[in-house]
Amino acid sequence: MSFKKLNTPLKEALERLEIEAPLPFQEQILPKIKSGRDLFIVAPEGSGKTTALVITTIQKLESAAFEDAPRALIFVQDKEAALALEVEFNKFTKYMDLRIFSAFDAPDIENQKNEIYDGVDIVIATPKKLFKLFKITGINVSQLKVLAVEDAEFLTKNSDYNDLIRIPQHITKCQYLVFASTMNPKIERLKDSFMARAETLRIKV
Repeated sequence: MSFKKLNTPLKEALERLEIEAPLPFQEQILPKIKSGRDLFIVAPEGSGKTTALVITTIQKLESAAFEDAPRALIFVQDKEAALALEVEFNKFTKYMDLRIFSAFDAPDIENQKNEIYDGVDIVIATPKKLFKLFKITGINVSQLKVLAVEDAEFLTKNSDYNDLIRIPQHITKCQYLVFASTMNPKIERLKDSFMARAETLRIKV
């Protein structure tokens, strides 16, 4: 898949960032994600997984804000990972009106709930924080288009794993994407819950 098939604001962002063509990994994976399939995506560090996640999420949301409820949830390990991924999204969305919010374990949960309630498109969160927000009705999943896990190796921790798998139980329909450098038994176990129909793509670059 070439970048020519992306929407205009996203193509303009890629040109501004001087990203001229997809990496070999991205060329393989972008059409698969675009198809709407649930996917385990396993590829080495440095292959371009994060950029692929950012591009496909923005493309799926048509590079524009819409109503108030989040349309993408992305799970990450900790505060540092959340803020780093937010920075990556902001590079692409500088001239778009997409609203991105990072939720992690330290700040006051009521403040985070209020900020999300005011309207966001993409929520980047730790499993612990997102489940807490969900329990106090701070997350509306009715408009969700994609739920992704970035660098899923962190799910070896039972509390993170258990908090993560509770959210999809309340989602009617969306695309699920799990990105990892290597598969481990805990990631494989996601097949027992929301990844039951997922295809596994192991890509060497």
